[in-house]
Amino acid sequence: MKTVAVVGASSDRRKFGNKAFRAFQQEGHTVIPINPNEASVEGVATYPSVTDVPGPIDMATVYVPPEVGITLLEGFEKKKIAEIWINPGAESDELVAEARRRKLNVIEACSIVGIGRNPYSL
Repeated sequence: MKTVAVVGASSDRRKFGNKAFRAFQQEGHTVIPINPNEASVEGVATYPSVTDVPGPIDMATVYVPPEVGITLLEGFEKKKIAEIWINPGAESDELVAEARRRKLNVIEACSIVGIGRNPYSL
């Protein structure tokens, strides 16, 4: 099992940042919600950024607009996160190009589907 940071995790169960949190948790992963504007998601305390998380993170799944996401790449790099999933709506050519320039392992796909779940059933 992996330690997964859901960047843009939300307490709103209709949002994909919440659906991803629940999907990864249901699959048995350790899930860390990242959101500087919420105190907790699904009863789990949030962190304002990945760099505030003690210990390693295996994977980050991103649910923030690309203009926010691009500002987070330095933190992903510092944490040496092995996989960065850029979900639909979070991507931009500029963000992906900058992530690749930084040699980050970027996957442009829905991470919920990536673990075999249907986001619309969550």
